Amino acid sequence: MQKNSTNLIPPSQTSHHLHRLAKPYLYWLYIFACFPLCIMFVLMFLDTEGIRLEGMSFTLANFDTLIQKSTIVAFFNSIKYSVLTTIICIFFGYLIAYSLYKSKIKNKYLILLLLILPMWTNVLLRINALASVFKENNILTDILGFGGVNIIGTDLAIILGMVFTYLPFIVLPIYTSLEKIDPSLHEAAMDLGVTEFTEFWKVTVPLSLRGVVSGSIMVLLPCLSGFAIPKILGEGNILLIGNIIEQSFINMSYNIGSVLAIVVLIIILGAILLVNKFDKEGETLL
Repeated sequence: MQKNSTNLIPPSQTSHHLHRLAKPYLYWLYIFACFPLCIMFVLMFLDTEGIRLEGMSFTLANFDTLIQKSTIVAFFNSIKYSVLTTIICIFFGYLIAYSLYKSKIKNKYLILLLLILPMWTNVLLRINALASVFKENNILTDILGFGGVNIIGTDLAIILGMVFTYLPFIVLPIYTSLEKIDPSLHEAAMDLGVTEFTEFWKVTVPLSLRGVVSGSIMVLLPCLSGFAIPKILGEGNILLIGNIIEQSFINMSYNIGSVLAIVVLIIILGAILLVNKFDKEGETLL
C-alpha cells in the first residue's frame, strides 16, 4: 500500500508558527495597554502635579477619593444603570436570539450580521444620532408629522442609549449557546409528554445559561465604565464613575483618575474570571 506523500505539519510546529504571528499583537498590547496600566498603578501612590517628577512624594491620600460622596454616588449610579441595562438586554436579547434560533430562515448568520453591523460604526456617531432623535424636534417628527418628546438629560435617555448600543453584545453569545444544544434533548423532552413551555424552561434555558452569563458581562462592563453615553444623552445631569475618571484626566488629576481606573479594572478582571468559570473554552463567544 502506497503511503500518502503529503507531509503533515506537527502540532508543535503549528503552535510555534501561531506564536510567531501573535508576537506583533503582544508587543502592541504591552506598549499601549500594560505600560499605561503600570504608570497608573505608580501614580496611585504619588503626590504630583500632573506627571511631573519634580517634588513628587509617596502618599495614600489619593485613596480618600473612594469615600467621597460624589464618588459613592457615581459608583451607585453606574451600578444601577448597568444592572438595569443588563436586565433589559437579557430579556430582549434572549427573545431575539430564541426567535432566530426557532425560525426557519436558512441564512441565520446573515441576520446576525445585520444585527451587529451598526457596531462597526463609530460609537460616538451612533450616540449623537440618538441624541438628535431624543430631542423634541428631529428628522423623525418632521417625516411623521407629529411632535416629539424631549428626553435628553433624563434617566430614560441614558438607559435607552445603553440598551441600543450594547444589545448586540448579548444576542450573539445567547444564540451561539442555543445553537450548541443537542436537538435530541428537545425531542426527548417532548417524547416525555411535557409542554413546549416546560421544555423551554427545563431544557433550553439551563443549557443556554453560559451564553446569558457571558453576554450579560459583555453588556455590564462597558455600561459600568463608559462615559460617552451619560455625557451626551444625560447632558452631564447624571454622574457615572466613567465621567469622574474622564474629568480627572482632563483636569490633570492623574493620581485620582488612576485610583478610580484601577478600581474599575479590578472589577473588570473579576468579571472576566467569572466568564472563564462559566465558559472555560469560550464557546459562547465564537
